[in-house]
Amino acid sequence: MAAMQKRQQTFPWGHAKRYNSFSQYQRKIYGERVQKVSVDAGFTCPNRDGTVASGGCIYCNNESFNPGYNDAGKSITRQIEEGIEFLKRRYKARKFIVYFQPYSNTYASLDTLKRYYEEALSVPDVIGLTIGTRPDCVDEAKIAYLQQLAATCDITVEYGLESISDTTLKKVNRGHNVQAYLDALYMTANRGIKICTHMIFGFPWESPDLWLQTAEWLSDKPFDFLKIHQLHVVKETALARMYQKNPFPLLGYQDYMDLIISFLEKLNPQIVIQRLFGEAPPRTLLAPHWNLRNTELLQILDQKLEERDTWQGKHYAGR
Repeated sequence: MAAMQKRQQTFPWGHAKRYNSFSQYQRKIYGERVQKVSVDAGFTCPNRDGTVASGGCIYCNNESFNPGYNDAGKSITRQIEEGIEFLKRRYKARKFIVYFQPYSNTYASLDTLKRYYEEALSVPDVIGLTIGTRPDCVDEAKIAYLQQLAATCDITVEYGLESISDTTLKKVNRGHNVQAYLDALYMTANRGIKICTHMIFGFPWESPDLWLQTAEWLSDKPFDFLKIHQLHVVKETALARMYQKNPFPLLGYQDYMDLIISFLEKLNPQIVIQRLFGEAPPRTLLAPHWNLRNTELLQILDQKLEERDTWQGKHYAGR
């Protein structure tokens, strides 16, 4: 036990969890729980409206992750107030970050973005914004504005990359390549704006070797947070139609768990983990059916990391 306690104290993120957890990171900064409040500002994407493609990403159905209080027909303020009321009851949180989540939330004029973002920041108890977007939907003027906000607020830009394979990005109809992500990343880095990268593991034409290479590829990039989730096949998507016509293999939870552990071992320990598992409502999910909630999966992950005496960055090549 003494040896275990000594090793836990050497983890570079400063707590006993075996990966660099976002919830612990937030508590270290703010001294308490900080909760995200999702809003729908009514944006779309350039691969939906015909600018670069049509139909959107083949796996995307925003209903599969929007909370019930999100409604683009309501004002930003009302959505935030309803979300805060719910989250205060559920989590007893007192500080909130507004998450502009559905579709591409920088895909509008700068004047429009300023109006939405500043309305959100004016709501009491809101301390910052997380802005989900695509790497091809930012430019220097937008990033300069976010840099100004970041001087006084907690500002995160979440870039959807999804895969480090251009072949995959073309197959899923992303409408941009990996270089577009790198261009946006380096435009945003070192300006006081926090950066989150979003990935999906489980595309049936990809391999575990590629996903483990992804850990090494990401590890030297200048971003703060990482979100990963397993591929879901959800209703009313092109991927669902493909699956129903010709079912393809999807990762089971045990294979995915083993993959995530190996991935974490290779990942730079300075990268903060925001998410490792996704969860889609049963009404929208076609496959896979793991019959486990995210809380249960995280408990299993903690147990397996402990049993294997391993942690994020154990085999990180750059340390």
